[in-house]
Amino acid sequence: MNMQTTIDTFFAREEGEGDATSPRKPRPRTWAAGGLALALIAGLGWHFLSDNPAEAMAPAMPPVAAAQPLVREVTEWDDYIGQFAPSQMVEVRPRVSGAVTAIHFRDGDYVRKGQVLFTVDPRPYRAALEEARADVAAASSALALARSDYDRVAGLSGDEAMAASEVEQLQTRVRSASAALNAARARADRRALDVEFATVRAPISGRISDRRVDIGNLVSGDNGAGATLLTTINALDPIYFNFDVSESLFLKAQRNMAETGDARVQVRLQDEADYRWDGTLDFTDNGLDPHSGTIRVRAVLRNPDGFLRPGMFGNMRLADGGKVEALLVPDDAVQSDQARKIVLTVDSQGTIVAKPVEPGPMVQGLRVIRAGLSPDDRVVISNYQMAVTGAKVDTKRGQIAFPQAAATTQAQPAGPVASQATLAN
Repeated sequence: MNMQTTIDTFFAREEGEGDATSPRKPRPRTWAAGGLALALIAGLGWHFLSDNPAEAMAPAMPPVAAAQPLVREVTEWDDYIGQFAPSQMVEVRPRVSGAVTAIHFRDGDYVRKGQVLFTVDPRPYRAALEEARADVAAASSALALARSDYDRVAGLSGDEAMAASEVEQLQTRVRSASAALNAARARADRRALDVEFATVRAPISGRISDRRVDIGNLVSGDNGAGATLLTTINALDPIYFNFDVSESLFLKAQRNMAETGDARVQVRLQDEADYRWDGTLDFTDNGLDPHSGTIRVRAVLRNPDGFLRPGMFGNMRLADGGKVEALLVPDDAVQSDQARKIVLTVDSQGTIVAKPVEPGPMVQGLRVIRAGLSPDDRVVISNYQMAVTGAKVDTKRGQIAFPQAAATTQAQPAGPVASQATLAN
């Protein structure tokens, strides 16, 4: 017998107890029975349609992987942009005037010190040299005659002796003839230099530029900037790398170099991925530029094959921090919390704890943590969106390793800190 049959039977009995001829009137017992039935129906519906709180299961804890930071010895570097410059640069100008009769190099050649570059017509200077040599010979003959006259009277005595004034005159003629001979020799030496200067030689070894004059052109050998520019020569081995440093980075580098004595630099060109050019610092200017607040610094690099050329730009990194023990974590593990950087860790109770950290540069895809972590901390390295500070998590054991494709172009923290780091050798 179902529920509906039971209810119908109950009401039928209630209705049968009255007089058939009298009108039906509700009785108190009828109302009580109806309320009981409604309560019974409501109770059964609640039983079948609602969940039992006692049987509800608690939500599962989110799983996360955690691992201790990777500890490695790294070398910290600061980044700069600079420009290459020749270690020596000479403007080749003639020292005598005349017509260019020969050019002895090809544009862009590597020339050595003393190599012949240009020939200026030497004939006028050779003629002047011969004239000067003739003057030397005449002055030499005059000196010999003056000495002979003086020697004849210098040994006379008695009646043959000459007056003292005449002897002094002969002595004066000897001195004058000697001075004239010296002057003639100096003029001859000068004419000889003119003949030598008619052949223009390379003053230094290096890469020569193109010729600025051709054969047949008249060139001027006036002193100073008035002389005609023939070409230029740049010394490329070694080669300089000039760059500007801000005051804060300069102070930091000075203190670090005073402690470590490490002045190494590495340079990469615009189309290179690796820093393959090694050098050292060799010059720092004697003061900061008051307008820009920077100081000019220079590094020197070997360039035996002349590949590096003046005017080229490059990215340089300076080893300013020496070798340090660094803690490395995935870059994704470093999160931003308003104005600070944090790393999520898991304590011994399985609770997420946020630790403020000071991030450093990247090393082969991992981020250096300067402060805020210890080697024993368990850093969250996965499922970051489910790791909430203060929440319990199901911790899985993970491992931090260098990624196969190391991302090295991450944003760097502001301030005078090293912008790069590499694993120490």
